[in-house]
Amino acid sequence: MSEHVERDSMDFDVVIVGAGPSGLSAACRLMQQAGEAGQELSVCVVEKGSEVGAHILSGAVFEPRALQELFPDWEERGAPLTTPATRDEVYLLKDAHKAQKLPNALVPKSMHNTGGELTRYVISAGNLCRWLAEQAEALGVEVFPGFAAQEVIHDEDGTVRGILIGDMGVAADGTPKDSYMPGMELRAKYTLFAEGARGHLGKALISRFNLDAGKDPQHYGIGLKELWDIPADKHEPGLVLHGSGWPLAKDTHGGWFLYHAENHQVVVGLIMDLSYRNPWLSPFDEFQRMKHHPVLAQHLEGGKRVAYGARAITKGGLNCLPKMTFPGGLLIGCDAGTLNFAKIKGLHTAMKSGLVAAEAVFEAIAGGDEGGQELTAFSRKWEQSWAYAELKESASFGPAIHKYGTVGGGAYNFLDQLLGGKLPNVHDTTPDHAALKPASEFERIDYPKPDGKLSFDKLSSVFLSNTNHEEDQPCHLRLEDPELPIRENLPKYAEPAQRYCPAGVYEVVEDDDGKPRFQINFQNCVHCKTCDIKDPAQNIKWVAPEGGGGPNYPNM
Repeated sequence: MSEHVERDSMDFDVVIVGAGPSGLSAACRLMQQAGEAGQELSVCVVEKGSEVGAHILSGAVFEPRALQELFPDWEERGAPLTTPATRDEVYLLKDAHKAQKLPNALVPKSMHNTGGELTRYVISAGNLCRWLAEQAEALGVEVFPGFAAQEVIHDEDGTVRGILIGDMGVAADGTPKDSYMPGMELRAKYTLFAEGARGHLGKALISRFNLDAGKDPQHYGIGLKELWDIPADKHEPGLVLHGSGWPLAKDTHGGWFLYHAENHQVVVGLIMDLSYRNPWLSPFDEFQRMKHHPVLAQHLEGGKRVAYGARAITKGGLNCLPKMTFPGGLLIGCDAGTLNFAKIKGLHTAMKSGLVAAEAVFEAIAGGDEGGQELTAFSRKWEQSWAYAELKESASFGPAIHKYGTVGGGAYNFLDQLLGGKLPNVHDTTPDHAALKPASEFERIDYPKPDGKLSFDKLSSVFLSNTNHEEDQPCHLRLEDPELPIRENLPKYAEPAQRYCPAGVYEVVEDDDGKPRFQINFQNCVHCKTCDIKDPAQNIKWVAPEGGGGPNYPNM
């Protein structure tokens, strides 16, 4: 339908896709430079969430190095950094009851969150983005929440010229409803893609421009997180706990976090590598039973769960980082994969990539560039940045854990950091979806029923994510071959989408004639992108639904 629709068009100097840390940092820095130079500059940020922060989910212990560069007076400006990290604890959970607390001297230095010159903070990444959006708008940036970038606009030679906003008011059968509104074209000299992990436009750009040539395949984790109100007498603001081990099997890698935030709240979560092999495994259910371990339960008992969410994490690091430049634009933040998994932190590096992008773009435009060039200056500036140095230093962190296991990989990384990164670089060249093995090679996992106090089911969890999609719209979870889930994935892998999805989107149900049918409950989708990553046949393609749909996280 879109080919035959007349569309309005708006022109900007720079269009930024995604109001996350990297996109908003880029927007702010662009306008700061324009102000300093006395130059007019038009910058637009589009965000698919109903508001800025609605789709933002992160741990998060925040290192404010890039923020300090962007706004040295961030405290006076009221940035939502109010809870300094005060105490670190790291545990290895041995079984459902036992744990070993690791001595601080044996914890890799990258996981130390206290001490040193730089204070780190337990924050809400969503609230940080809301604050950054306020700063951006005050500088003159136009921020448009509720509008989903659906397609990249290319010239005939492939040069990126902007984006097409998705149509609104399209019925499930593709016909326009009474509320139909065609999406606008937002054209720009340069377009920055800051969609977060596994952005669907970023994925298309990487493929089109072969940006991952010579790189290891990107690796991902799924992060599940809950926000709890806890009794005041259990609250220790700034306490930071990390751990690994039970309930994950030895060949399943991941770790958990529990942070005491402000306002008598605790955030708890599990990050699980999507390179796992057992198709019976359910990351959601592993997370739920994990909270029953005494090390975690003591912080949650007597409390009330108030929010839930899940999001993929781009965690491959430097070995997997694609080329970030192409004619007419840049990939930044987690759309490219700038997270430093050795620190379990990505906000500061994402922001730095946005700052470097803004400097490269403004330098070009201020010099009379009319757009459409490949900004090679960005690559030079990026590779000279402290963020790139961090990624280079920790390039083997994730691959070593994949290759040697959680304990062996942890020992390798501890020694590598002790020696200043001088051990041989480790690579992992197996894509996450290709790691899955047939269901017949494993025993089915019998997960305990949730007790409604510490553990919960998927549907009540999705309810707490405030997820909503207009039901009468095209499904945004597209199957290249609609018959493949039942024909191939069900007999070979027991159709793992039923379990790897943390929101109950995918089900195998029986038709009236008793035959199995693959059902997609797309209204439940929390936009985590796990299905796009983990489906063994790479048959599921996630695209942006109608703008404003998805989760509405309060302060995650």
